[in-house]
Amino acid sequence: MATEQELRNHIATAKRVVVKIGTSSLVDDDFSVSQDRIDRIVDALQDRMAAGSDVIVVSSGAIAAGMAPLGLTTRPRDLATKQAAAAVGQVHLAQSWGRSFARYGRTTGQVLLTQADAGRRERARNAQRTIDKLRQFGAVPIVNENDTVATSEMRFGDNDRLSAIVSTLVWADALYLLSDVDGLYDRNPVDPAARKITQVRSGKDLEGTSIGGGGALGTGGMAAKVSAARLATRGGVPVLLASSDNISRALTSADCGTVFHTRPSSSLSAWKFWVLYAADAEGVLHLDAGAVDAVTSGGTSLLAVGITGVDGEFHAGDIVEILGPGGETVGRGEVAYGAAELADMIGKQTSELPEHQHRPVIRADYLSNYATRL
Repeated sequence: MATEQELRNHIATAKRVVVKIGTSSLVDDDFSVSQDRIDRIVDALQDRMAAGSDVIVVSSGAIAAGMAPLGLTTRPRDLATKQAAAAVGQVHLAQSWGRSFARYGRTTGQVLLTQADAGRRERARNAQRTIDKLRQFGAVPIVNENDTVATSEMRFGDNDRLSAIVSTLVWADALYLLSDVDGLYDRNPVDPAARKITQVRSGKDLEGTSIGGGGALGTGGMAAKVSAARLATRGGVPVLLASSDNISRALTSADCGTVFHTRPSSSLSAWKFWVLYAADAEGVLHLDAGAVDAVTSGGTSLLAVGITGVDGEFHAGDIVEILGPGGETVGRGEVAYGAAELADMIGKQTSELPEHQHRPVIRADYLSNYATRL
């Protein structure tokens, strides 16, 4: 594993970076979009791009940006009002980003995503191709969750998680999580005894920390940021968590904030990362204890004999959730049989099945388990 300084040097010079900007960094106290704040952010992004990096922006703030134009003084709680505010706010945000980048002769393109887009492989690939094509044209992709259509069940939950998914989707070399905090602390930073954590190598570095929730405007507090950072590193993308007030420093030397290391020995391929953390599961397989041990040990395919139950109406090629005997989540995989066919195979040895059903239910290559997830 790299040293802290080596990782900071890598992030500072990474070729392709995703930069997530939190809501509080983009709007004024009255919730209106702050052009001055966006201009300052874009100045720093432009410097990084001029130095040779490709930049994909994940922008929060759509709901907050729509509040003032609609006469709202507090963040809405019901889904319909949130979606109405987002519909207005996305326009204002897109215009502000466009005006700011236009000062440097750069075009922006808005990419709005929902969990459903990431959850379907072909739609995820389409989003990936769109972002790549924008980059090829020299345009700056501005990604945001499509709050105008996403339901509470089909949301990423916050743009921190969205940025982690996007960073793996575009094979980013680094992810920046920028908001109103200057790094990770072991407790609320207003506490005089709070200690700043400058690097996170594994979960052990987080033991004993007390991480709070979101603020008045955003949905993702420190807990969400840490979760997103560790999610990105699981996909092989290192992370710098820092304050947007230090954006120039973060993008040039990366000598601020908290860095999160990847773990090469446990990093997932892009496909397995997608299966575990983005894909929609169409059904559930219940396993006995022996099958759980087999699939979590690595390199073992799932056979029908270890399956005790099947839920859902899925088809061959769908992604299914895998549960242990106590209902605990074990992993996910691409199933080789539909639910109806598999129901007649449950608990049978391969030798008891007809020849056309001798394939594993889930091949080892198409199975991801949570044994070392985060």
